[in-house]
Amino acid sequence: MPKAKTRIKPRSASRRPSRKVGNQVALAGTVRPERGRKPELKYIPWNTVPIEDLNPLLQRHFVVGQDIMVARVLMKKGCIVPLHSHHNEQVTYILEGALKFWIDGKEIVVRAGEVLTIPRNMPHKAEALEDTIDLDVFNPPRADWIEKTDKYLRAAK
Repeated sequence: MPKAKTRIKPRSASRRPSRKVGNQVALAGTVRPERGRKPELKYIPWNTVPIEDLNPLLQRHFVVGQDIMVARVLMKKGCIVPLHSHHNEQVTYILEGALKFWIDGKEIVVRAGEVLTIPRNMPHKAEALEDTIDLDVFNPPRADWIEKTDKYLRAAK
């Protein structure tokens, strides 16, 4: 008669508490905890989102989802976004105009119809070479923008 196989839990799994997700149990750390709000469907025309004036050459408005943020950024020619970095992954799509980026030891000009992906924590700076409208997508959403603590973009009042 064959011996019954004994199932042994991996050591790391046995030390982590589990939590119930739906009707299944998952090891802690394997499923991202919910952020305290239920995901919801939203329909938001851009013209209903208030535009925020950050300085005389820079405006923006943005929409925040559960795990992502999309921002429409309006820059006048000569606008400088100072050197900065953030823990958010960023995708920049230029709708109109052109931006020159200083990033990863390179100068990159991104024009209308072009996209730049910026990894997390990568320092970058930008200048509007002409009046520019860009669409920036961030994951996770930028807490400093939501909380209005992004002083590097704001003009002194």
